[in-house]
Amino acid sequence: MTTIDEIRRMAGAIPDPEMPALTIADLGILRDVRIDPSGHVDVDITPTYTGCPALDSIRDDVERCVRDHGYPDVTVRIVLSPAWTTAWMSEAGRIKLREYGIAPPRQQHFDLRPLTIAVECPLCNSSRTHEMAHFGSTQCQAVRQCDACGETFPHFKEH
Repeated sequence: MTTIDEIRRMAGAIPDPEMPALTIADLGILRDVRIDPSGHVDVDITPTYTGCPALDSIRDDVERCVRDHGYPDVTVRIVLSPAWTTAWMSEAGRIKLREYGIAPPRQQHFDLRPLTIAVECPLCNSSRTHEMAHFGSTQCQAVRQCDACGETFPHFKEH
């Protein structure tokens, strides 16, 4: 019999449709897994953005994964509160983003003083970069350019 931890591991391994280098566990959007005494499975996910266009695909993939592992009665709930934040992204996910050529979100600091932290180029690691477009190929990404090597690259924005 599959345990909650096994279901969490299997569902967590599902790749994000927009950034297949990352899993939904890497992103931190897999929130909770519960199994009731009758065998019904509830899975909670939180989108990176409320209007995330990949949400239906992720929900379908999670439902299919859980069903394929012997739980035909599954409900995937979209949980919007608390809202997802880049702080939920795993360190492994941040590393995978950089290896994929996307600057990962900067670590969040919970200090009330304004602080600007440079976005490093994932190609040459220079911190001399600037934003060219606030929205990139997805709403959660911006387009930046490196002042050192001249390359443009996506940046997974913090929020």
